[in-house]
Amino acid sequence: MTSYTQTLNYLYTQLPMFTRVGEAAYKPNLDNTIKLLEALNNPHLQLKFIHVAGTNGKGSTSNMLAAVLQRAGYKTGLYTSPHLLDFRERIRVNGSMISKAFVVKFVAQNKALFLEIKPSFFEMTVALCFVYFAQQKTDIAIIETGLGGRLDSTNVIVPLLSIITNIGLDHTNLLGNTLQEIALEKAGIIKEKIPIVIGETDAITKKVFTAKAKACNSEIVFADKRMKIEVLSKNDTSIKIKVLERNKVWLEKVSLSLVGNYQLKNVATVLQSIRFLQMHFAIAAKDIQYGLGHIQALTGFAGRWQVVQKNPMVILDTGHNAHGLRQSIKQLVERKAKKIHIVFGVVRDKKLDDILPLIPLDAHYYLCAPQLPRVLPVEELEQVFSKHNFQFTACESVEDAYKYAHKRCKKNEIIFVGGSTFVVAEVLTFLVKNKKIP
Repeated sequence: MTSYTQTLNYLYTQLPMFTRVGEAAYKPNLDNTIKLLEALNNPHLQLKFIHVAGTNGKGSTSNMLAAVLQRAGYKTGLYTSPHLLDFRERIRVNGSMISKAFVVKFVAQNKALFLEIKPSFFEMTVALCFVYFAQQKTDIAIIETGLGGRLDSTNVIVPLLSIITNIGLDHTNLLGNTLQEIALEKAGIIKEKIPIVIGETDAITKKVFTAKAKACNSEIVFADKRMKIEVLSKNDTSIKIKVLERNKVWLEKVSLSLVGNYQLKNVATVLQSIRFLQMHFAIAAKDIQYGLGHIQALTGFAGRWQVVQKNPMVILDTGHNAHGLRQSIKQLVERKAKKIHIVFGVVRDKKLDDILPLIPLDAHYYLCAPQLPRVLPVEELEQVFSKHNFQFTACESVEDAYKYAHKRCKKNEIIFVGGSTFVVAEVLTFLVKNKKIP
């Protein structure tokens, strides 16, 4: 009998995987997904969905919504990517990961189908998620796009609500070189007469979204124009906020368990989305308050401004492009630590020229390369960091970089792990394996 580990090895080696090999795994149409789902009796047609796209904040927005819906008593499916520790993190119902047995059985039963259709890793995972959610009879499933929107494998669904968090310059080799071009791709998830929530208003992208919504006869709302979030207090485990809707107090005191400053934009998007969802689901203020205060516990979410140690403080954050890193680095610098130690690595398709002006020159960097083919080698990082006069130590692995940073970091200093989701994933793997965190 095939084991779970053997099944994963098959998936990782036989199916082209974007996170590992990059654009070679990207399919510029939905043909494979449609064929695959038809062969599996179109499980997605049995389900209700929320569809979430955007450059950054998709995962946070999806997990916040899932936490609130779970707390309101609905059986909630959650599909996100990539995973940090275990492939099964991508597919959850009420916070619990899909079982190993289900993954093994699904792959074993459909190998002949995979051979015939030749799906990518992502296309296969999307099909698996729909089959699982249908079998689990979820009341609602929150589906995060992988890349773009228009041609993303998830874009076969007709949701109750579409959400686009924001637009930044990322994956420009595939989605376009301007905000307008990228917005056009993301706007591909806007469907006929399905309401759309946009998280952040931008003069360029607003025109794109408004035009697409009008063409689709879809109601469009810009969350940051309707929802105002006021910070009441903050510590390392929660942010206490007050919520105003159209300048009237809606929620007096809400504790948000995700403490990255950038989450304030995401929570506005979530709250505006909840206003639409309340037309379909009974969601009370107490469900919102409890859900937002216990996101990680309810959904298993990790890696977003995650404090894994207090003194010296160790922060993990998966922001991996200029749009995302700008926010997390700003928050890091605001802490005014004596010294900042940064464990840093990137994948090859990120534009270092956009990222370097954002990161602090007076920090010490521990350069590393996560274990995947599309990574930027440490040697190339060294050349760039040397040219820009950064202080750095080149390390043989992510684990070595983290250990070395930890050894050199003193009390009242900070270690920040970032640059790539995969750097964070390898540090988390090391910490869990060595029982440094539960």
